[in-house]
Amino acid sequence: MSSVQSGATVGRTWSERLWAIAIWTLVGLFVVNLLALIGSVVTSSLATRWLGTWLPAGFTLRWYASAWDEFQLADILTVTFQVVGSVVAVSGLLGVPAAYALARRDFPGKRAVVLLLLLPLLVPSVTYGIPLATVLYKMRLGGTLLGVILANLVPSVPFVVLIMIPFIEQIDPRIEAAARVFGAGTLRVFIHVLVPILMPGVLAALLLVLVRTIAMFELTFLVAGPGSQTLVVALYYAVFASGVRAVQSIDAMAVIYMVTTLVWLLIALRFVNPTQIVGRPRHAR
Repeated sequence: MSSVQSGATVGRTWSERLWAIAIWTLVGLFVVNLLALIGSVVTSSLATRWLGTWLPAGFTLRWYASAWDEFQLADILTVTFQVVGSVVAVSGLLGVPAAYALARRDFPGKRAVVLLLLLPLLVPSVTYGIPLATVLYKMRLGGTLLGVILANLVPSVPFVVLIMIPFIEQIDPRIEAAARVFGAGTLRVFIHVLVPILMPGVLAALLLVLVRTIAMFELTFLVAGPGSQTLVVALYYAVFASGVRAVQSIDAMAVIYMVTTLVWLLIALRFVNPTQIVGRPRHAR
């Protein structure tokens, strides 16, 4: 009996090891492939000429200067920062109170409201992006910075709401009740009691909104005009617009896009711990 049990244990141990090896092999292949892709783009952006050899004939930084001037990256980066900052701020101001109302209040049609919030996240962006762009152009907001911000808010606000609802539900309602006993109204309870407790969750949600907004292509592409393009849309036009452009110049622009995104993430991660996205608040029940 003991030999049978030991044999089963050995078999289970070997299967667990093989499973772990397979997982780590897949992860390793993914990381190597990702690094190879990034490395090839970075190398091409620095290459004087790179045709049929393992390494370029030489290296130069002139493609970055060329991309900066040709694609007017100073203006594009300014627009990108304005769009991202506005979307993150407005999403937080609208999404957190809305999440509180949905988490703490029961009212007729609550499930329908939650379903409506889910739709922009479940439905492909192009599906509602084209009608949304039509409405914005009829309101003369298409092609403007405000139109781009409004379009990006459509999926961002529901995203914040759905992330914040579990954080709010984990907070003991007796904390709010105790504050009300001492005369605090709903607004004061929300600002002075709940917001400090929810801050880790709020920052985590806004970090995800930041990443989504930087990478949001479809909605921005449908609404943006010549003076309201974000970096990802400008990169698309650089690749597919008519005319002949040096591959190195386009790769330099792609590197600038990657670096910009990385800088935003590094700044955000100084204030947000990624584990807060799934962590429980300190005052949870």
